[in-house]
Amino acid sequence: MGDKIIKIGDNDVGIGESVHIIAEIGINHDGDMAKAVKLIQEAKKSGADSAKLQTYITEHRVPKEHAVYGILKQCELSHAHQKELFDLGADLGITVFSTPFDNESVDFLEGLGAPVYKIASFDSVNTQLLKKVSATGKPIIMSTGMTSLDELGSAWSALGGNDDGTGCDLLLMHCVSSYPLEDTRANLSIIPYLHSIHGGPVGYSDHTIGTKIPLLGVAAGATLIEKHFTLDINSEGPDHAMSADPGTLSELVKGVRWVEEVLGKREMGIRSAEEAALSYRRPS
Repeated sequence: MGDKIIKIGDNDVGIGESVHIIAEIGINHDGDMAKAVKLIQEAKKSGADSAKLQTYITEHRVPKEHAVYGILKQCELSHAHQKELFDLGADLGITVFSTPFDNESVDFLEGLGAPVYKIASFDSVNTQLLKKVSATGKPIIMSTGMTSLDELGSAWSALGGNDDGTGCDLLLMHCVSSYPLEDTRANLSIIPYLHSIHGGPVGYSDHTIGTKIPLLGVAAGATLIEKHFTLDINSEGPDHAMSADPGTLSELVKGVRWVEEVLGKREMGIRSAEEAALSYRRPS
């Protein structure tokens, strides 16, 4: 099982560390800067460790005739607004970072001093973008939805990874690219499997409704949980209905901390809860 640690802002993420919780804002601000500000503020209040945006040039992400072109164009934040959001995160004490979808967006985020990069499942096969992000030398989080084992190996090579597991600070995210995802299709057994083949941390990017499945993801070994985040699940847009609102995100954070306590530490010996039973030991 991989025991490498990566950094997300000031936080260490990996085996033995507190589970890192990302509020995935994505495009749930709907292109409204005031809403984007409120989302980061509420993510902090809810106890999330970081908040994630999406940075893209719509024309480089999808063709104009694509069904979601209009939505993405409406939700495309200006560079000036994104800088304000990164600065807001620093002021509030919550790490803000982003998923870039094109080379120009990587260059822009580097100018902001992005601490880490997220690669979406859709781009796990985008060799050009993987090489561009890897060249920054920053830690990388990559979702693995729709990704075969061979494709994962190719992505690792594109990111500059070596056969001995060195060369790239990569956190893999188990993900099923279905929106929303039925609970019974979460396939959480992939989390320990990814641990067995990957030298770095493994997390879980959730698309189910509610908190049950991501909590089971932590129990399965996820060291990072990413959950879509919105102010109102009834808002119009592709991601709102499957997202957590502030109340649900707070519930998730509390639940994750409880699961961590239940799992405890990987230590053997006499535990404090066992002291009353010591007199019954039978050494020969």
